[in-house]
Amino acid sequence: MKKIKLYSGIYLVKERFLKNQIYYFLETPKISVIIPQIKNKFLVISQKRIPIKKKTYEFPGGLIDKGDSAVKSAIKELYEETGYMSLSKPKKILRLYPDPGRLKSEYICFIIKKIKKIKIPEKGIELHLLTKNQIINLIKLQKFSHACHISAFLYYINQNKYLSDK
Repeated sequence: MKKIKLYSGIYLVKERFLKNQIYYFLETPKISVIIPQIKNKFLVISQKRIPIKKKTYEFPGGLIDKGDSAVKSAIKELYEETGYMSLSKPKKILRLYPDPGRLKSEYICFIIKKIKKIKIPEKGIELHLLTKNQIINLIKLQKFSHACHISAFLYYINQNKYLSDK
């Protein structure tokens, strides 16, 4: 296996498999996502995403820094991006691999229901307090389009319906 460093924590990996075949994939740091819920609404951010040249709606999240836990990273991203502070420990709801055939990365997703606004959001980020149906409509309109965030949200809102032992 050979790793070519592209950026801090991001590598192009060249790995041999079978007899004479080579497989390439990207390796990136793990990512935390946090879904803030305030009563029957969800705190969503919007920001312009350079690679797709569009404003997207999504939940706070980001790379898990070396030495940080996923939950610590989620709390930090919530505060940095939205200005809201966690008043309790977020509950882990899901771990997923966004593209296991091309990307060695993992998303760890949390829900938090006790938060308090402390400061203004990070520059370039807008805050939105949206209902479940408003988020689903944004998904339909392809404005809330981050696949991992959609997966975590749909998992969360449907977990009692589909995942109960009854």
